[in-house]
Amino acid sequence: MTRHDLLLRGGTAVLPGRGPTECDIAVAEGRIADLLAPGAAAEAAEVWDITGLVALPGAIDAHLHLGHGADISRPRVPEDAARESGAAAAGGITCFLPYLMATEPFSTFWEEVVAITEAGSRIDFGFHPIISTEAQLAEVPLYARDYGAPSFKIFMNNRGGEGKRLGLPDIDDGFLLRLAEAAAAHGGMVCPHPENIELAWVRRARIMAADPEGKGGLASWNASRPPFVEADAVQRAGLVGREVGAPVYIVHTSSAAALEAALRQRAAGGRIFIETCPHYLTHDIGWGGGVIGKINPPLREEADREALWAALADGRIDTVATDHVHRDLAGKEGGLWKASPGCPGMETLLPVLLSEGHARRGLPLARIAELVAEGPARAMGLPVKGRIAPGLDADLALVDLKARWTVTREGVLSAAGYSLYEGWEMTGRVVHTLVRGRPVLRDGALVASAAGSGRYVHRRLGHG
Repeated sequence: MTRHDLLLRGGTAVLPGRGPTECDIAVAEGRIADLLAPGAAAEAAEVWDITGLVALPGAIDAHLHLGHGADISRPRVPEDAARESGAAAAGGITCFLPYLMATEPFSTFWEEVVAITEAGSRIDFGFHPIISTEAQLAEVPLYARDYGAPSFKIFMNNRGGEGKRLGLPDIDDGFLLRLAEAAAAHGGMVCPHPENIELAWVRRARIMAADPEGKGGLASWNASRPPFVEADAVQRAGLVGREVGAPVYIVHTSSAAALEAALRQRAAGGRIFIETCPHYLTHDIGWGGGVIGKINPPLREEADREALWAALADGRIDTVATDHVHRDLAGKEGGLWKASPGCPGMETLLPVLLSEGHARRGLPLARIAELVAEGPARAMGLPVKGRIAPGLDADLALVDLKARWTVTREGVLSAAGYSLYEGWEMTGRVVHTLVRGRPVLRDGALVASAAGSGRYVHRRLGHG
């Protein structure tokens, strides 16, 4: 009889094509070795009784910003990766793909940033380069071929000096076109931040004139960058991608208008992936947290939230990712117009979907698995992740669907030190998180020895 490294007995696993299924999970050499009938004869070096728990495929966060302090361009020391990957593990995330931001070619520091992240990260990781300069554009073939990083972000709103806040230069739609051409030629994908900033300038000037102190809060922020600003950029990015044959991954879809624009491009023949984020599903302009909820794109209306939930349920949205930003609350000082945008969200990713999606709205567990694991794995080129199946990485989030708990500021693991969900009672909690069969969260607590055990993953698009 084969002796496995780990045997998980007594639980229910959410399996691809089958949904929740009672079975035992055997793990060997970091992979799922077998799915066994409950109680079937098997030997293992270690056996866990997970009776009452549900095994979901580990979540893959395809959109976050991992930096150092207020700088979200890239991790600078191993602790940056250690701390935020700990927050990720608490949220059931077993692999994340941060965006790298710089003006110099990424080849000048790629090996360094991979080494720094590997030295600290508790979970597996990849990177998306943000392409902003001619030198970076010229290296797109290198990033896709040699670095295994074939997904390229572009800030469509960086023009007229708008990118100065992030230290990035202006670009235009011609640059977008050339990036899409390069991506298409080298097996890549474009991930546009979709906002037409020229339209937003007009609206922002009017709103700021009427509300110079930002007393209108989140409603004023939404009005200064309204949904049609997002939708216009979505349709342009989708059209450009369709014209040159490049897949387009629409990040942080926040509004019904942007969703509809993406779906029109998909219906016209474009290969369009649509992502949304938990905060757009749970928060809107009526939230009482004020400037803490300043995000780009803004939190929208209740009707937008409902439209996104409907698209999650019926399959029109492909992925849910966090757009996690770990700047602390000092970044929110100075009032609405000066506060930095963004919020943390990794450690509440699965809890929000389990609580607000499954427990409250009846969103099936199989659909949640598709949104946070199988969908991101397919879109981002991670063929050995995203599903519970023999031969794939044993990346698992073991959850207690009945656990009720309250999010507190004291319990936040991220360096951000706060959460949009403070005071929220959740139904459903991550109990254990395993990466390649190795526990990184056990009984709700981080495993100290797991820091530095994450590995860089090379990606290649087009599987599945």
